[in-house]
Amino acid sequence: MKCADAFRSREITAPLVEEIARSLTRPVRIMEVCGTHTMSIFRHGVRSLLPPGLTLLSGPGCPVCVTPASHINAFLAAARLPQVTIATFGDLIRVPGSEGSLASARAQGARVEIVYSPIDALTLAQAEPERTVVFPSIGFETTAPAIAATILQAERLGIENFLIIAAAKTMPQALEALMADPELQVDGLLCPGHVSAIIGADAYLPFAERYGLACAVAGFEPADILAGLLSLIRQINHGQPQVDNCYTRAVTAGGNRKAQALIAEVFQPADSEWRGLGVIGGSGLVLREKYQRFDAVQQLALKVQPAVDPKGCRCGEILKGRLLPPECPLYGTACTPLQPVGPCMVSNEGTCAAYYRYSGQKGRGGQGGERVNFR
Repeated sequence: MKCADAFRSREITAPLVEEIARSLTRPVRIMEVCGTHTMSIFRHGVRSLLPPGLTLLSGPGCPVCVTPASHINAFLAAARLPQVTIATFGDLIRVPGSEGSLASARAQGARVEIVYSPIDALTLAQAEPERTVVFPSIGFETTAPAIAATILQAERLGIENFLIIAAAKTMPQALEALMADPELQVDGLLCPGHVSAIIGADAYLPFAERYGLACAVAGFEPADILAGLLSLIRQINHGQPQVDNCYTRAVTAGGNRKAQALIAEVFQPADSEWRGLGVIGGSGLVLREKYQRFDAVQQLALKVQPAVDPKGCRCGEILKGRLLPPECPLYGTACTPLQPVGPCMVSNEGTCAAYYRYSGQKGRGGQGGERVNFR
């Protein structure tokens, strides 16, 4: 805790805020890619400290939010099968599909358990050999190594009642799709710390070189975020886009090679559907042929079919950085944390949830400010 406090103190943050204000010479639009950044920015009131002209947009960095309704429906179909237990992360349980959520399925008698890691799901499968335990494997490169390691452990132990629904995604391909969108106007990317710890800071070099985007990898404390924003503004001012690793205590240029090897051993790239972004080539992770006996879609004959998002829900445009949550017609009225319509209001990393909890804007057009939580 003392380590975290050091990155929240006014002695460190105040000079950064002042330097950002001095350095900003024209309007600048920055996309924070990671959902954890979005939540941290709101929780600590970072937006309220920034000068006019510096606009922060939230991107597709919330794994629950970008999981399409088609996959949610597949999770629900598995949950409704007899002798199947769904073992899932907690923030997925209330995400609505076309016909309810895992929470509503559980209320109707389905066996749905909350776990904190994929290995917990494997442990559950060992404890209940008479049931088939299915783990919805959502997430980005941060989660994929743990899922891969769990598959390898299940293989070594010969466990036959553990399956996954492969729904993990990779971030660089999604950013490529965003950059190809002519309606997206951003000057720089605040790159995700967790994902970057796995794939490395050099993974963003193409965005600096090919698209002329300033890039900065940042951690999640206020000083980390402010340092990243200052780096981006300086790059933009000098017209010299690059990748600046501002999170060297966790991220290297090449990333975590062992974690990358685990992912490559168990998974292979595949086209994948993202909520709001459509199908992105090579952006998904599916099991290699050697490990397809752990594929719940095959083993349980599940169908992953296209599904329409709820009427009026604008999560897709929010994930693209085109809209702010209060601009959604459902925000704060039909869609609230207690009764979510879209996933952006459900997840702990969802942009709508962050706005609702911290901005003071509980409905469309509402007013309110963020709290400042620096020591």
